[in-house]
Amino acid sequence: MENKDVNNEAKSGENPSKKALKKQQKAAEKAAKKSERADNVRNDGNAGDAGDEEDVSKGLYGLLPMIQSVDRPKRQLIAVKDVDKALDNQSIWLRGRLHTSRAKGKQCFFVLRQQHYSIQCLAAVSQTTSKSMVKFIASVNKESIIDVEGVVRSVPTPIESCSQREVEIHVNQLFVVSSSEPKLPLQIEDAARPEAECESADGLAIGVNQDTRLNNRVLDLRTPTSQAIFRIEAGVGKLFRDSLEGRGFVEIHTPKIISAASEGGANVFEVTYFKGSAYLAQSPQLYKQMAIAADFNRVYTVGAVFRAEDSNTHRHLCEFVGLDFEMAFEYHYHEVLDVIGSLFVDIFKGLESRYKDEIAAVGRQFPAEPFRFLEPTLRLEFAEGVEMLREVGVEMGSEDDLTTANEKLLGKLVKDKYDTDFYILDKFPLAVRPFYTMPDPSNQKYSNSYDLFMRGEEIMSGAQRVHDPQFLVERATHHAIDLNGIKGYIDSFRYGCPPHAGG
Repeated sequence: MENKDVNNEAKSGENPSKKALKKQQKAAEKAAKKSERADNVRNDGNAGDAGDEEDVSKGLYGLLPMIQSVDRPKRQLIAVKDVDKALDNQSIWLRGRLHTSRAKGKQCFFVLRQQHYSIQCLAAVSQTTSKSMVKFIASVNKESIIDVEGVVRSVPTPIESCSQREVEIHVNQLFVVSSSEPKLPLQIEDAARPEAECESADGLAIGVNQDTRLNNRVLDLRTPTSQAIFRIEAGVGKLFRDSLEGRGFVEIHTPKIISAASEGGANVFEVTYFKGSAYLAQSPQLYKQMAIAADFNRVYTVGAVFRAEDSNTHRHLCEFVGLDFEMAFEYHYHEVLDVIGSLFVDIFKGLESRYKDEIAAVGRQFPAEPFRFLEPTLRLEFAEGVEMLREVGVEMGSEDDLTTANEKLLGKLVKDKYDTDFYILDKFPLAVRPFYTMPDPSNQKYSNSYDLFMRGEEIMSGAQRVHDPQFLVERATHHAIDLNGIKGYIDSFRYGCPPHAGG
């Protein structure tokens, strides 16, 4: 607009007025400053503004050359999670991503994020920090990887937006290790926003849609919640292994491409296998049992499971990682239930003690009540669960399977009555269990089978297996299963097999 006013006066043939000359001069100065700022960024910020004094921070900030392993500086990088009051007044080096930044006057506040930990940093103009350096820091693109050297300072009030709440870093040096594109397809702070904040006062959504997350999965996985979830998931696998190996279990690896449907159902993925066909394993079930027949006694496996279920629920079972185990017992399958209860108590306790930070990170975005469990684990019979549902008006038969809605309702009823989010439901109706499930000897309508529930959702299903080959043939025939397709499975029990169960 300023240039337009000056041009209009020139076109009219009149001499520019004092006001127009002033505007023209101001516009020229503005353009010159803009050009100088661009030059400063291009030159890694190592030169001051024209007319300024020599840059006192020269060499203390800028873009690092691409790291090609030319040398190895004797520099120790401290993990963000380890920065606390114990390091007060110490100078340290950190590496992380520029999460957010805010420049104000002669200061620039920014948050350095490293996985699901974060810390506030401050760069301010001083005798040792130039204005050019602060401007450079303010110009660094979000999500760029940076190296920061500064002094740890305690803060008078907690910094609620960061995981490291009691300290901040006063920056002396900052170098960009790997620069991000200036325009991001999603903002990490939006993807990490607590559920309650995803709707603004005027009703505008400020979260990130699932399709955007999945199309930009690398960015979505950088959120503190995603970082924590993956670590908790890894922790569950480690605790599962540790608990079972401490009880004499051996890890095995079972085939994932098999010649026949492992569960005998239609929900199976068929694949081309050279000149024939094969199937993706629906379960390691048959192989676990073969290992028991082979005298391994106690086995477990962690691996991919495939189910061709076109489901629209929040639990997608087309491909998931299954944690399975099987064990021989002496006289009663409740020996196995005792191990199962202890296994999950080990996992729950291990998560509470070893993954507090990760659980807290998830809780900040998805708040939830603390998880409750009993030791020993609560064990109810299916008939008891049905009776509890009937008492609140649910109509269901004694041999009907639980619907998803009834599972959730029963979870709430159990929590109210027993103050636990985790329990075992035993003695399911035989009609709703697979062919290899052992019937209850005292009531043929029920079976020696069980499900495990967390907050009203089934997380595990198991049973005593039929280990007698003749009886197994009877049960398979009853379920109209082609015996030729499971001949190898049945034959594995013909040479003697101990009683066993698993899940």
